[in-house]
Amino acid sequence: MTTPEGRRFRSRDWFADPARSDMTALYLERFMNYGLTPEELRSGRPIIGIAQTGSDLSPCNRIHVELARRVREGIRDAGGIPLEFPVHPIFENCRRPSAALDRNLAYLGLVEILYGYPIDAVVLTTGCDKTTPAGIMAASTVDIPAIVLSGGPMLDGWHEGELVGSGTVIWRSRRMLAAGEIDEEEFLQRACDSAPSAGHCNTMGTASTMNAVAEALGLSLPGCAAIPAPYRERGQMAYATGRRIVEMAHEDLRPSRVLTRESFLNALAVVSCAGGSSNAQVHIQAMARHAGVELHPRDWTDHAYDLPLLVNMQPAGKYLGERFFRAGGVPAVMWELLQAGRLHGDCASVTGRSIAENLQGREAKDREVIRPFAEPLMENAGFLVLSGNLFDFGIMKTSVISEAFRARYLCQPGNEGVFTARAIVFDGAEDYHARINDPALGIDEDCILVMRGAGPLGWPGSAEVVNMQPPDALIQRGIRALPTLGDGRQSGTADSPSILNASPESAAGGGLGWLQTGDLILIDLKQGRCNALVPEEEIARRRREMPPPPVPASRSPWETLYREKTGQLADGATLDFALQFRRIAEQTPRHNH
Repeated sequence: MTTPEGRRFRSRDWFADPARSDMTALYLERFMNYGLTPEELRSGRPIIGIAQTGSDLSPCNRIHVELARRVREGIRDAGGIPLEFPVHPIFENCRRPSAALDRNLAYLGLVEILYGYPIDAVVLTTGCDKTTPAGIMAASTVDIPAIVLSGGPMLDGWHEGELVGSGTVIWRSRRMLAAGEIDEEEFLQRACDSAPSAGHCNTMGTASTMNAVAEALGLSLPGCAAIPAPYRERGQMAYATGRRIVEMAHEDLRPSRVLTRESFLNALAVVSCAGGSSNAQVHIQAMARHAGVELHPRDWTDHAYDLPLLVNMQPAGKYLGERFFRAGGVPAVMWELLQAGRLHGDCASVTGRSIAENLQGREAKDREVIRPFAEPLMENAGFLVLSGNLFDFGIMKTSVISEAFRARYLCQPGNEGVFTARAIVFDGAEDYHARINDPALGIDEDCILVMRGAGPLGWPGSAEVVNMQPPDALIQRGIRALPTLGDGRQSGTADSPSILNASPESAAGGGLGWLQTGDLILIDLKQGRCNALVPEEEIARRRREMPPPPVPASRSPWETLYREKTGQLADGATLDFALQFRRIAEQTPRHNH
């Protein structure tokens, strides 16, 4: 039996294989025990998976426990059969030693579910940072119709009349604590006040950034990313997403028809104009590789650095998620890019229409929050890619460079954008916290704080520990930020202008491994260069004679396997053996009995 549209769905190989009635009986039988009927599963209607990332362990995504009901209703009303299933939880704030371990683990589990079960299309529920790339990576590997439904940000946080954004308030308040401006109780209260409702970060941190990326790629319905979790529009979007995925199943509208090099360049542009997270580099690279799309590290500089900052949202700006949504959200940012000729409007999307068609009438409604392209908050506000003798790849988010930081380090007359700093090297976050206030280090405003041992192999998983603050004594003198550099990441909610994701990392033989405290580092943002001013013969001696930086032992089976199979941050920290698998749903798995 086929559908009225004439398409035979892959689930029929489970529930309506005339050559193996014995297997059909086996597959059908246990679905009966909670009330499904053979008529439903054998009807020829598409079976739609709901990849449930919400749970008590994932508070940023917990809203999906409720939203799934509206997704189900949309699927049913459109003629589909919904099947909800759990995805390995990911919670950035609480997972130790790093939630970065879980993106690839969730990806592996989701691939096996989408491939090995009778699922014709899937709704990917996302929210917390790594749930978005994990879902999209898996959907590309399997290549069945897929649509992203984000859970949305929390309501705006307020503390004594001041907007306090999730994550950002912590990084800013810890500097206030070090300066003696607040006590620990006030510190904790400010942090708690930033989380007033269900949803993920209400700042333009990695969660908001990655859900904006899903929309920019064309994998979400227009306007999905920015709707706050508690708003009625979020439930309406869930219903519309459920209806649309059924249509996509009939149309066979798969990720391979949406994800192109041009769609990924659109995503880079949106991240830059929104003041998005530096973590986007790792995840976009990973998604592109799993989609079979060629994306180069230099694309961040070549295609997205000279773009202006348009979104006035923390950490690069002033406001939070509610006002960004009311201003028009991601479609309004993309509309500006389209009008400026900086967006590929002919890219496909899950609506079945082009990106340009989706953006008709989407001009911003609040110009204080989403600025016109010609009147931005900052010019040239994208991401710079750097390289040198310390690493082959590092990335710097320029939209968070403050005026004070720029004046101190980047405005030397005749040598703008170039500075030299003395390295203070830390082996992991524990070393940093133990020694940052040690007077013997002699840390002053001419220093750069370096974090090594924080990459995929060294941590393991890579950790958000590069956004280091100066010693308390400097903060009390009014110096709130020093240059920082590391082979790990930093929170997308951080307002620190850091050189991040340095690859290869020290644990993989990168140059940070031989760097010593006291070495001078020359950073040239104009040329994209970062070099330790150490003679080649001395570098060779250190490589030959110095012991490698310490690397903690793996403490779980997955940590061991992750270290064996995962690449560097520059390449998306993917499981490289998995990249050979693409469009695997084109062949049905073997029977199990």
